[in-house]
Amino acid sequence: MKPSATPDTITIHVPFRIVKRGGRKEVQLPPGAPVQRRTDNTLIKALARAFRWKRMLESGAFTTINELAEHEGIAPSYMTRVLRLTLLAPDIVEAILDGRQGPEVTLGRLLGGFPVEWEGQGVYLRHNFRQY
Repeated sequence: MKPSATPDTITIHVPFRIVKRGGRKEVQLPPGAPVQRRTDNTLIKALARAFRWKRMLESGAFTTINELAEHEGIAPSYMTRVLRLTLLAPDIVEAILDGRQGPEVTLGRLLGGFPVEWEGQGVYLRHNFRQY
């Protein structure tokens, strides 16, 4: 019995698209595809800075955001937007730290605003950014 011939070429179709994110290209899988956890270091660093700044203000080391912003060498308006990240619900912060927030949830989008109430944040993020 003669073994069957194997084809020289095999074609595999993998649905994905390439999107720009933060100045770099990223592969985006279709909805429903299993997503690998991927931490967003920029977002994690901003969260860490926000909680650090909050502690510095609460401790009395700095009395105003303007004073702290001057010490850190950044604009007070930017500091205010980053400090807002301390208002994220704990489950959302945990998802970000675990890399489960989804590629649509970026620092830029969060700095654009989100509901202050924890109950509304998950709904807002799921509705506006598909997943978190």
